[in-house]
Amino acid sequence: MLRGALDTPRGSIAYWRGGADPGGPTLVFLPGLTADHRLFEEQLGHFEGRRDVLVWDAPGHGASRPFAGDYTLMDKAGWLHDILRREGVARPVLVGQSMGGYVAQCFMERYPGEAAGFVSVDSCPLQRRYVTALELFLLRRMLPVYRMIPWEALKRAGIRGCAETDYGRALMASFVEAYDREEYCRLAAHGYRMLADAMAADLPYRVDCPALLICGERDRAGSAKRYNRRWAEVSGIPLRWIPGAGHNSNTDRPEEVNALLEAFLDGLG
Repeated sequence: MLRGALDTPRGSIAYWRGGADPGGPTLVFLPGLTADHRLFEEQLGHFEGRRDVLVWDAPGHGASRPFAGDYTLMDKAGWLHDILRREGVARPVLVGQSMGGYVAQCFMERYPGEAAGFVSVDSCPLQRRYVTALELFLLRRMLPVYRMIPWEALKRAGIRGCAETDYGRALMASFVEAYDREEYCRLAAHGYRMLADAMAADLPYRVDCPALLICGERDRAGSAKRYNRRWAEVSGIPLRWIPGAGHNSNTDRPEEVNALLEAFLDGLG
């Protein structure tokens, strides 16, 4: 895959592109909070050479550092749009894990009709109706909470709370260890604050393309399982549960997730 970079006033955003099947849709992989592009290495290895793929290190993550932390989810959607336009991606299928799924929903809100598909991997809906006022209050105040937790305990929680398998946990550990304590706390807290602000904006966040919800049966991140059940009920979007998988279900059970992605792409025609 070829590496590219998008320069912004706040910093440079790294991304990687692997071209194949230029007439088909492009799988655009969007990692979750504190993770980098390696979160999708099992998907990239599966699809590279057969599908057009693109993945980024989100602002402030991995190779997209340093990055000034005064941006919103809509800003991230705008930078993603700039990357796709630069790369000539006309039919993006947005595959967002956790925070990446929120970026995808902001992308669809800001650029209606441009996404060819959306796959949520252990993410949740952004509509205000799903979240309580107390949850928004807490999401905006996570920095002092994170700072109170001893660093080793915080790392363990970040690793074990996201993955159930040895591979998934080792991968998550490599992400966490790339940050020092303060950088990690600030990055996580900023992510939660962005999320709260996006939810509080009470925008429609319509999913205006074919979509699929994927969630690990052992996902212990917040209320992800409850949100996904309700999201599927309200929207009618199909929901597929991944047995034995945690919050990073694509790392815990890559074969199952890859098969779902293959079937989803086949359905797009």
